[in-house]
Amino acid sequence: MLIEPLAAATPADKASSLSSVYAFVREQSLEICRPLEIEDYVVQTAPYMSPPKWHLGHTTWFFEMVMKKYVPDYRIYSDEFLFYFNSYYEVFGERIDKSMRGTKSRPTVRQVLDYRRSIDERMRGVFARLESLEFAEDIIRLTTLGLEHEMQHQELMVYDIKHLLCDLYEPETRNAAPEPAATFDGEVEFEGGTFDLGYKGERFAYDNEKPRHTVYLMPYAIDRAPVSNGEYLEFIRDGGYQDYRWWLSEGWGKVKENNWKAPLYWEQHDEGEWVIRDFSGLHAIVPDEPVTHVSFHEARAFAKWKGKRLPTEAEWEQAALRDLTKAGNQIFPWGEATPAAQHANLLDSRLWGVARIGAFPQGVSPNGCYGMIGDAWEWTSSDYAPYPGFESQFAEYNDKWFVNQKVLRGGSFGTPRIHIRGTYRNFFYAHERWMICGFRCARTLK
Repeated sequence: MLIEPLAAATPADKASSLSSVYAFVREQSLEICRPLEIEDYVVQTAPYMSPPKWHLGHTTWFFEMVMKKYVPDYRIYSDEFLFYFNSYYEVFGERIDKSMRGTKSRPTVRQVLDYRRSIDERMRGVFARLESLEFAEDIIRLTTLGLEHEMQHQELMVYDIKHLLCDLYEPETRNAAPEPAATFDGEVEFEGGTFDLGYKGERFAYDNEKPRHTVYLMPYAIDRAPVSNGEYLEFIRDGGYQDYRWWLSEGWGKVKENNWKAPLYWEQHDEGEWVIRDFSGLHAIVPDEPVTHVSFHEARAFAKWKGKRLPTEAEWEQAALRDLTKAGNQIFPWGEATPAAQHANLLDSRLWGVARIGAFPQGVSPNGCYGMIGDAWEWTSSDYAPYPGFESQFAEYNDKWFVNQKVLRGGSFGTPRIHIRGTYRNFFYAHERWMICGFRCARTLK
């Protein structure tokens, strides 16, 4: 299923397509929460996390705001909900501080679920009479954005639930990842030159992916595979977290401030062996899995220790995509039906974890790089900034964050498959590592 371009469809086709995708996406949010106990919905484990009930309410609030603006005589469900479920939108007024979302027991989980059902019923009514509404195109545009927004929160729920329960979460279905069937060592070299960076197509893409524009790349090489747990363990055992030479000043400060010794969710037992807590329980490190839950600072320190660097987002995108001279839409080249693409969606595959490098040999870009979608977001060295000619399409959505953050690419096992593209630009602060994020290395060719 894809959110298809709706420009050429009839009004009735648009309404039917949108209604179908709406039902699918909304159900997936509930599916993620299905294994939770009622007590789990209200807990906030850190100021940057949110309780699951807040995610369910906030994504519903988004659609209520669409109806409030464009549906005649719309009546607000609850003024209290408008305050509690607003996130960072100044235009919608006062809101609870993010760090305080878990301090409120009300609205209750039952009330939040009732809210979702009520708003979904109202949205179905909007779809049924969409042709007759004066602002039908605006409703379609913002509902589409709302669905993409909800899929972002589905991934955030995976992060937050992992931080909350980690090895205690028991999904109802979990497929076993296959054994590695291929190896991916070494690098892929690129001769440099001009490259068209960014999205150009008719399907949905965020404004920060546009406009596509030409950049110049120096000759470079990029690793065929992401950095593995085993490789990162070598960095730890070589004293990487005790040697300031590998770190940016700010990164070294974070190491000292937070007593970092390894990635998040890694633990060292008394006998000195490292183990990981994740959705598979507490287990020994799997050396050929991609390393995850590392910050930009940790990724950069490893790369410097290795005598390399992190790729720019333009280098990453060139390595991931097909020959752009023959491509219309910039999507990942291995299509939607391959096992690799199936793995690129936690909500479809139910793998609930990264796969060992080489487990999906079909998941190789035409340029020879493995695993650039669906395992872990990959840090790049690029600052999150607007592309030349950027025009904001969604007020207070992307452009307000163009400062002090780094770009990540590729999606994770928590990213819905219909939500990700090769041009998708994720962004986080350099010290953050609660996301499902890893990296691969690159180097400049002489």
